[in-house]
Amino acid sequence: MKALVTRLDSFGDVLLAGPAVRAVAARAEHVTLLCGPRGAPAARLLPGVDDVLVWDAPWGGFQPPGVDRADIDRLVDRIDADTALILTSFHQSPLPTALVLRLAGVAYIAADSVDYPGSLLDLRHRRARHAHETEAALDLAEAAGFPRPDDGRLRVLPPPGTATLTGPGPYVVLHPGASVPARAWSPERSAEAVRELAAAGHRVLVTGGPGERELTAYVAGDHGTDLGGRTEAPELAGVLAGAGAVVTGNTAPAHLAAAVGTPVVSLFAPVVPAERWRPYGVPYVLLGDQEAPCAGSRARDCPVPGHPCLNTVTATDVVTAVEKLLGEA
Repeated sequence: MKALVTRLDSFGDVLLAGPAVRAVAARAEHVTLLCGPRGAPAARLLPGVDDVLVWDAPWGGFQPPGVDRADIDRLVDRIDADTALILTSFHQSPLPTALVLRLAGVAYIAADSVDYPGSLLDLRHRRARHAHETEAALDLAEAAGFPRPDDGRLRVLPPPGTATLTGPGPYVVLHPGASVPARAWSPERSAEAVRELAAAGHRVLVTGGPGERELTAYVAGDHGTDLGGRTEAPELAGVLAGAGAVVTGNTAPAHLAAAVGTPVVSLFAPVVPAERWRPYGVPYVLLGDQEAPCAGSRARDCPVPGHPCLNTVTATDVVTAVEKLLGEA
């Protein structure tokens, strides 16, 4: 059996699909993961993936491209599978993807769908109302004939050694950036947390992408180690794997930390539900007002002046949460 699993969203979304991918890989001879450009680095970290097919879908991502018939035709020609699992978030429709897969000749297609699928789906599954994204994907896989083969936790391939980046001795990681502004703690609060963690005796590494170097330099200041722009996805996995705890918002490093087994202090803006997107399978402390006016809005920019859902969280709250997790380790 040649199987295709699709998850067309971001890095963290693809990581959350990992347990379902392993379920498919346990029964299929070959597994291709179809993902968007932002998810591709995560796809290449997942056990059970034989090939990664990258496509920027017009119905996904933060800045989706326009519809291009020739581009869709090229994708259709590249797809080689007889079974497909379409993984989507609770608010997304799988049907545009299903149409493309039908055009590619995929014989059996399964997805969660609240919309009538016509002939586009062979299995129209209904996800549990409050299911975490990882559990929802595993439930769909099982309904499609791919029972979970293991404990269902997030996993990635073994990361490289990162001692040259982290230095010797224990440390915690603070990742101040986020995929969208509404999910980020303020730079000032992040910098204060680094200072207070250092004062409490913790060595703090500050991580971020190439476009976040100014942010990470400010947050690290004189009390943390700035690793901004110095880690690709595999190296970041290694840095997070060596940490005693990771402090981050609801963004990719929270899920990458969970995938390498590291506890997470989750600065969680309630623009999406924590029950669906919290760190999965590891000890965590959830901080942030989950009843704030922005709850459930899926806003990318905070709609409430002052960003109160996160900026009411103090550096002292973070230090307390880190020490709670370290004490439980």
